Amino acid sequence: MIKRSVSVMLAAGLPLLVSLAACSSAGSTTSADGGKTGAAKGKIGVILPDSKSSARWETADRKYLEEAFKAAGLPYEIQNAQGDKAQFQTIADQMLTDGVTVLVIVNLDSGTGKAVLDKARKQGVATIDYDRLTLGGSAKYYVSFDNVAVGRLQGEGLQKCLTAQGKSTANVAYLNGSPTDNNATLFKQGYDGVLSKVPGYTKVADQSVPDWDNQQAGTIFEQMYTQQGGKIDGVLAANDGLGNAAIAVLKKNGVNGKVPVTGQDATVQSLQNILNGDQCMTVYKAVKKEAQAAADLAVALAQGKEGTTTGITHDADGNRDVPSVLLEPAAVTRDNVKTVVDDGFVSKDELCAGAYAAKCTQAGIG
Repeated sequence: MIKRSVSVMLAAGLPLLVSLAACSSAGSTTSADGGKTGAAKGKIGVILPDSKSSARWETADRKYLEEAFKAAGLPYEIQNAQGDKAQFQTIADQMLTDGVTVLVIVNLDSGTGKAVLDKARKQGVATIDYDRLTLGGSAKYYVSFDNVAVGRLQGEGLQKCLTAQGKSTANVAYLNGSPTDNNATLFKQGYDGVLSKVPGYTKVADQSVPDWDNQQAGTIFEQMYTQQGGKIDGVLAANDGLGNAAIAVLKKNGVNGKVPVTGQDATVQSLQNILNGDQCMTVYKAVKKEAQAAADLAVALAQGKEGTTTGITHDADGNRDVPSVLLEPAAVTRDNVKTVVDDGFVSKDELCAGAYAAKCTQAGIG
């Protein structure tokens, strides 16, 4: 993985937004003006990245962004590039032709993202980087979570799970996110900063998963497991999809539950894995708050106003400081799975279906 440095500085006197703590079906959503008196005439376009790397893009982000734009009475269009860089650029061109005045993107990589942002800027369209910073880009604002903190929670979570098993020494394998995603670099900065300092821990495998592809992650982890002769004590998986891929391999070898696995995004699958004892922890990022923060900025820009941010993020590649809203993530273990349900991110009916009903009851999800 190519590492790039992105530092975050809080603006003086401005509080960092805090959340309790949670990475899409294909398609587009378009809405005309909601009919509100005095609604802005600007139009907002949003490009989501895919529906393969994580369920969140379609099940959460799309929904919450739609709700926010409808509440503001603004016309909007949301499309998903489905992991296709050419399609990402085609969608952006279409939106610019259709007259969007604000463009919000979740880039597939910084190169593609930068090309889209720069074209939008030349046409006088305001831009926002959502969830992923486009290195060397030109977005006016950046909205995300403190991604180093996300990784830190993962590292601390894995350490706690290994300690709970009575292991003071451990062989740890890293399944990192996509090398083209700056967030993956920041996650690793966080968890490696924790685990590399633990005496007795040995990093026996360290590999990035292209495009956060879960199928490739399974193949990669199986190779790791075979190369190490099964002597892997803990798996730092950068998100829930990668974690589930590792769990499938561990199940095949009869050691699921004995080898702690991390994750991120608090997907239904990961929470069920946690209830089963197959996954050690996940990180909840309150996507509703992230989407609302992005929508607030987009609405302000559509109305010809400046948005309100809480800090700045330094983009070393572009040698610039990007006004930002960064929210705090939270660790989720079996002890507090209930908080994700209480927050409305997942429903009890979905999480506690079938065999999970009794497990939910045991976890206090009533």
